[in-house]
Amino acid sequence: MTSARTRERMIARLLEQGICDQEVLDVMLRIPRHLFVDEALAHRAYEDTALPIGYQQTLSQPYVVARMTELILGARRIERVLEVGTGSGYQSAVLAALAEHVYTLERIRPLHERTRKRLQQLKVYNVFPRYSDGTVGWPEKGPYDAILVTAAAEQVPHELLAQLAEGGVLVIPVGGQEAQSLRRIRRQQDQYHEEVLEPVRFVPLLKGRLR
Repeated sequence: MTSARTRERMIARLLEQGICDQEVLDVMLRIPRHLFVDEALAHRAYEDTALPIGYQQTLSQPYVVARMTELILGARRIERVLEVGTGSGYQSAVLAALAEHVYTLERIRPLHERTRKRLQQLKVYNVFPRYSDGTVGWPEKGPYDAILVTAAAEQVPHELLAQLAEGGVLVIPVGGQEAQSLRRIRRQQDQYHEEVLEPVRFVPLLKGRLR
């Protein structure tokens, strides 16, 4: 179930779904996705579906991870990335293979602690996890070349826009429980240019921290 062939089938499916960034595909082929879910769900890790990780949170389906990652990459090398919603740490690990530094925020303490240990065990040393309210970002470590948000906001948080570097990109799902869309926002000086890309389904982005 965790063989190279299983991962290759996932990559073939991503190609069919329109993912074309070869760096993203290569990274997702290498990273053992089954290690980021409970052992009872490991046999489903490479299916095209979201999986529960506890605390009413999910690990996004492979297509969504790949799509959001290629949207922040474009044709450039990124050095500093902010991830809002660490979750299982799988998206963090993907980003870590493509960026110099990944700063990731999780508002649920048990998820933060579990994922911090998991990333250490996997020797992912360029991800810096923090237990914090993701809606306010991590301004001390910015500005960021890219910000990736893994929960849906009713409105794009102004605090996150302010932490984008010149030319930086924010990828975020926006909307309520009835309808959400994936959006990419580019910063050019003090202007923000927004694209509405495709319908998605994410858990809501919530303020505050949960112990």
